[in-house]
Order: sequence, then structure tokens, then C-alpha cells
Amino acid sequence: MPLPSLPSIEYMTAPATHAGLRQEIRRTLLLAGPLIIGQVTNFGMNFVDTVMAGRLGQVDLGAVAVGSSIWAAGFLFVLGLLMAVSAAVAHLDGAGRPRQVGELIRQSLWIAAVMAVVLWWVMRNADSLMAVLGTDEAVAALSDGYLQAISWGAPAMTGLLVLRFFSEGVGYTRPTMYVGLLGIAFNVPLNYVLMFGKLGLPQLGAVGCGWATAIVLWLQFLGLLAWVLWRPRYRPYGVFARFSWPSRREISALVKLGLPIGVMVFMEGGMFVMSALLVGTLGALQVAAHQVALNYTGLMFMVPLGIAGAITVRVGNAMGRGDPVGARRAGLVGTGLATGFGMISALVMVVIPEQIVRLYTADREVIELAASLLLFAAIFQVADCVQGSVAGALRGLKDTRVPMLYSVVAYWLIGLGTGWYLTFPKEWGPAGMWVGILTGLSVAAVLLGARFLRIAGKPRPGF
Repeated sequence: MPLPSLPSIEYMTAPATHAGLRQEIRRTLLLAGPLIIGQVTNFGMNFVDTVMAGRLGQVDLGAVAVGSSIWAAGFLFVLGLLMAVSAAVAHLDGAGRPRQVGELIRQSLWIAAVMAVVLWWVMRNADSLMAVLGTDEAVAALSDGYLQAISWGAPAMTGLLVLRFFSEGVGYTRPTMYVGLLGIAFNVPLNYVLMFGKLGLPQLGAVGCGWATAIVLWLQFLGLLAWVLWRPRYRPYGVFARFSWPSRREISALVKLGLPIGVMVFMEGGMFVMSALLVGTLGALQVAAHQVALNYTGLMFMVPLGIAGAITVRVGNAMGRGDPVGARRAGLVGTGLATGFGMISALVMVVIPEQIVRLYTADREVIELAASLLLFAAIFQVADCVQGSVAGALRGLKDTRVPMLYSVVAYWLIGLGTGWYLTFPKEWGPAGMWVGILTGLSVAAVLLGARFLRIAGKPRPGF
């Protein structure tokens, strides 16, 4: 049965100066719905990896935890860097300049190609990082194999991000949902075959998980590329109408906008990644429990992250039309929606923490420790949703440098610093790290929220 059609791009990006609250909510949700599904299904691959690795034992679960954390660190920086594409495209599309959008995407693909090589090399040389951190030897050995395998998915991942942000920036968000569903559909059977040694193949465990993810990334990239080439609605932008050599001016402008976003996203995600690596030095039980709690909270964060993507487009479009008041309204409405979800998510974690953890593992020790960590996670749900959605609004305003500085202070100096002190010198164990995460996210929510309220609603240079 064919999918019901969504409103046209013209409607989605129409001026909202006189739109009421209900209309703004509706427009935001129409954009955010496919993004949320796409984010949840993409993260769902990590959820599936964790659940299936948990069936293999603590060492394999720990290896996937550490390996995926290192991969995530590189992925998050690239993700943030390329998020500039969505904001820049939304601005140009709102201003009615489709051909400039096409050139911007061609230049973005050059950036993606360079980042793919860098990420591939880093993943294949991450064993020294695990040695410095003192990761358990058995876990480190499997983690290295996982990273060697997943590194081959780096080129597909960077290209996929450019095409995804292009589509989102012009107000067409359903392809993000489609590639997410494609990924989860192939990830489960590939994991099953490669991790558990089915169809005559050897049992690869955590390493098989890395290969499955790399294959899925290539399927997603090729699928989205075919979609962009085939669908008529992309033709006015002429992305592949001609070839463009790298332009220093265009690439410099994109990097100038995207680099602070990349640092900011890396700082936030890096706080979680580094927390997993530090907890990994405490033993297989601690890292397994930490990974379960971290994985579930990350899954829940995909909803406000999807809303944040919609906020970026709504705010960027409004600024491109010369409507800063509409941009402020879009940011506030989107943040309110994300915050409401955070309250519901927190309630669920408080009421049924053990039932949530049982989805991942049957190990009683892991269940007890992970359930206790989810109670800390429940406390920071609202702060996490606020900072994530406001960050999306600031990206739409092309305000990236000050938020980057805020992220360094909030996530690493305060959040990770507090977590390290409570975990090791104070000997609180994993609970200390989660208190640090809570502190960092709360500080970020306050700083970013105040920043948006101060600058939103005013004309900004460059629009």
C-alpha cells in the first residue's frame, strides 16, 4: 500500500509570521516525524548490536561497547561538521536559490571524501588509545577487530550524511526515515549470520557486528543516492547536473560554519564516549551495565534529536526569508515539544528500570547495576532534551562559535571532570560518572537556552 503523501515543500517552508501556535507545532511535527523515525531506526542498529552482543557474554558486550564508543567519537565529529549542510541548504532554499544549493552539495561531498579517509585511518589505529586507557585486554582485542571491520563503512557514512542533510535542508525528511528502516531491516539478519556463525560462516562475535554495520552503511548510502537521482523533486537543485572541482572559498565557508558544530557535537557525544572508555577500566561487569544504560538513554534521545533537525530547518528557512521573529517562535515551539517528551521518558525510566534492562541481557548482576544507573539517566532527561533542541535552533541561526565554547566548558570541564572525580578518587564507580553526565547536560541546557533567548528574534549577519 503506498505511503500517504506529506504536504509539499512549499507548504512546509511557507512564511509563518502570522501562524498560530497550533500551526507551528503541526509544521514542526510534520518535518520531525520522519526524522524521529529515521533517527530511532538508525540508532536501533546500535540497540540491536548491544542486545545481540549481550547474548554472547560480558566480554563481547564490553567489546561492542568500547568499539562502538570509539567509532561514535569519530562519527559524531563528522556528523557535526556536516550538520552545517542542513542549515546552509535551509537558508538558501528559503531565499529561493536552488542552484546555489546544488553547488554547495557538490562541495560538501569533497569534504565528506576527505573525512572518510581520516575516519578510516583513525579506526584502524585505535588500539593504542585502548592501551593508554587501560581497557581490559580481552575486551580490547575484540574491540580492535570490531573497529578494523567497521572502518570500511566510513566512506559510505560520510556520503550518506551529505545526501541526508541535503534532503532535510530542502524540507524533504522522509528519505531519512527510509534509509533508517532499510538499515534496521538488514542489520538484524547480517548480525545474526556474522556474529553467531550461521549459513556455514565462522562465528565472529563482536567482529561480525562491525562487518554487519559496514555493509549496512553501504546499502544505505547507495539507496539514498539512487533516491536522489531518481526523484523529480531534487532536479531543480541540479546536484549531479555537472562536475565541480573543490572550491577553496565554498569549502572554507562550509568548514567555518561546520567546524564549531563538529566540535560541539563531539564534545557532547565525546563526554558519553569517554565515560564508557573510563568505565571500561573498572571491569567487564561495570562496562556492560554502563553500556546498557547508555544505549537506552541514547535511543530515547533520538526523539529530541529528530525534533532538533526539524528546528534547524524551520529556523534556517525563516531566517532565509528574512523572518527572525518566526525563527524565534520555531525554536521555542520545537524546544517545548522536545522537553515534553523528556518528561515522559524520565517517568518511564523511574517506573520500570529493570524491565528496560531485561531487554538487553539476562545477566542478573548487569541488570541490577544498569537499572540503578537508569535512575540517574531519568533525572537528566529534561536537560538533555532542552540542550539538544536549543542547539538545533542555534544551528538554524548559524550561531556556532559561542555554543562550541559552551560545550567545552559544560561537557568536558564540568561534566567529564565531575564524573572522573566521583568515579575514581571518590570511588563511586559507574554512578559517579552518571552524576557527572547529569551535571554537564544541565549546565549546557542553561547556557544554550540563555544564548538562544538572547539572540533569537533579531536579524543576523550573513542571512
